[in-house]
Amino acid sequence: MTEKSTLIIPGYRGSEDAHWQTWMESQILGSKRIHQNWEQPVLANWSTNIARALTDLSSPAWLIAHSFGCLAAIIATVENPEKVAGLMLVAPADPERFDQSGVKRWHGIGASESVRAQIPIHALPVQSLLIASDNDPWMQASKSQLWGECWGSHTFTMKDAGHINTASGFGPWPDGLKLFNYFKSQAHTYQKATNAPVFKGNSSLIQFNDNQSTFSCFTA
Repeated sequence: MTEKSTLIIPGYRGSEDAHWQTWMESQILGSKRIHQNWEQPVLANWSTNIARALTDLSSPAWLIAHSFGCLAAIIATVENPEKVAGLMLVAPADPERFDQSGVKRWHGIGASESVRAQIPIHALPVQSLLIASDNDPWMQASKSQLWGECWGSHTFTMKDAGHINTASGFGPWPDGLKLFNYFKSQAHTYQKATNAPVFKGNSSLIQFNDNQSTFSCFTA
């Protein structure tokens, strides 16, 4: 059986050397980083670059995305479901924070239209794991949970984890890698899973609370 590839998909401004994605890339054999114009998070361009990388692969890939990279990865997956084995979405950025040109600079009256309408509000065509934070400055926890419900994701919320990046203390992240490996081994059962424990003896830093609440999805 051909080993599936893993694509690392950073967010706005990329993932520096100390970032958990860079560490995870060094830990996963054969993983590949998707390179973007890090200072210009244009959803159409980023998702196209991911789709091109998927097209070049001989088998479906696992995607590990962070922040704005999650939004681009979702678009690429919806357009190429046969090329994606599963999605690990870490701290997705709020699509309301971005427009067609990148980061929105203004959010009041007369502000540009966000990319929210481009993000699917239905279940994704592949299994997905969403890891959110209850104090993420780029996405309110309630919104993350709601998006997870829309996408049919298995959702976990971490306590006081910020944007789950270097600034909030996430360099090497063994628990994140452990969760990814567990997700890969169990992805085919995730839609049926209820109260499934992922860790036994969690570290004091990583505390997961499985989201059991029901949310309504966004209307068009």
